[in-house]
Amino acid sequence: QVQLVESGGGLVQAGGSLRLSCAASGRRTYAMGWFRQAPGKEREFVGVISWSGDTYVSDSVKGRFTVSRDNARSTVDLQMNSLEPEDTAVYQCAGGRWGTAARDYDYWGQGTLVTVSS
Repeated sequence: QVQLVESGGGLVQAGGSLRLSCAASGRRTYAMGWFRQAPGKEREFVGVISWSGDTYVSDSVKGRFTVSRDNARSTVDLQMNSLEPEDTAVYQCAGGRWGTAARDYDYWGQGTLVTVSS
């Protein structure tokens, strides 16, 4: 049993920063990923981190977003910098195998809304 709870979403101006956190409890998974989905679009891979510390982020956010792990708080975080209106979406964290597709993950949080204004 795995429970994932996202937090940190909200409204931010373009060019600003926001940090999302995913609190994990229960069985440990090999990897924790971040996905997002905007209205009218398919779910999009954002980034992933493994327990070994390997990270990978999508080209669309590379250089702006960073995935990290905070073992003291049992959280996986997504630091988002230089935000653009196109980043507006519901962001979800997921636990499972390391991968870039939704099918690679078995457990999902409810999601947190990020709105970037111009």
